[in-house]
Amino acid sequence: MVGTSAIIAVCVTLFLTLLLPLILYVAYGVKNKGQGVWTAWLLGAAGFFLFQIIIRIPVLNALSLNQSFQAFAAGHYVLYCLGLAFTAGLFEVAGRYMAARIMAKQLTFRKGFAAGMGHGGIEAILLVGMTYVNNLLYILMINSGTFDRLIQQTQQLGVDTGALYAARNALISTEPALFYLAGYERILTMVFHVAMSLLVCYFVWRKKDVQGILICLLLHTMVDFVAPIINGMASGYLGSLLSSTAAYVLIYVFLTVVAALSVLGILRIRKAWKGQEPSC
Repeated sequence: MVGTSAIIAVCVTLFLTLLLPLILYVAYGVKNKGQGVWTAWLLGAAGFFLFQIIIRIPVLNALSLNQSFQAFAAGHYVLYCLGLAFTAGLFEVAGRYMAARIMAKQLTFRKGFAAGMGHGGIEAILLVGMTYVNNLLYILMINSGTFDRLIQQTQQLGVDTGALYAARNALISTEPALFYLAGYERILTMVFHVAMSLLVCYFVWRKKDVQGILICLLLHTMVDFVAPIINGMASGYLGSLLSSTAAYVLIYVFLTVVAALSVLGILRIRKAWKGQEPSC
């Protein structure tokens, strides 16, 4: 059985990662009606969806099945993490730049902000929100006894049930705090995405496209590189320098600092844009 506290945690994170991005989209669109933010949000979302969901993630999934790639990842963990971080930054900045160029002739702070909300929002929905929909359904099945019947039926069909057992055991054993942390991490990440999209849009507005792309790529690569390196210090890839608890603390402190700096960056860009349009 999955406890009530864990179910509440799953529901909270489900709200934060599936419903909240849509609520913010509607609220921001209504507040800034006629300012083009509805379309800007969709362009930001499309940039992430095209370059990450359609292109990068399927390529990585295919590579993960390759034994040579698996050996490289295990034997050269730092380079592997750097490659993942760089490609994430590269593909995501491509999506941000695509959205910014489409809006280039009529770029505003509001549109750049909305594009960032769309980029971060659709990522939260697709990568975490939909996963937590699945988690909640599995939990309801586990607590009602239908999940065990599903496993039995799958076994009778001769299909491997290892993934189902793993999912059940993970949901039963996971502490509620870890479910909450998943939602918290998405909030921090969405703030970062808004800052990065605004950064690219601001430099496109100033007709300094290359400078904006390079700065965004550098920042994105750095942020995506640090967390897995910290995790590697606890998981054995880089030795056992940290306990799992210490790694979690360091990662979330780092992400919190990044989000705080992102807010400062958003405010600075807003100030720089002041005079072209009213404050957001």
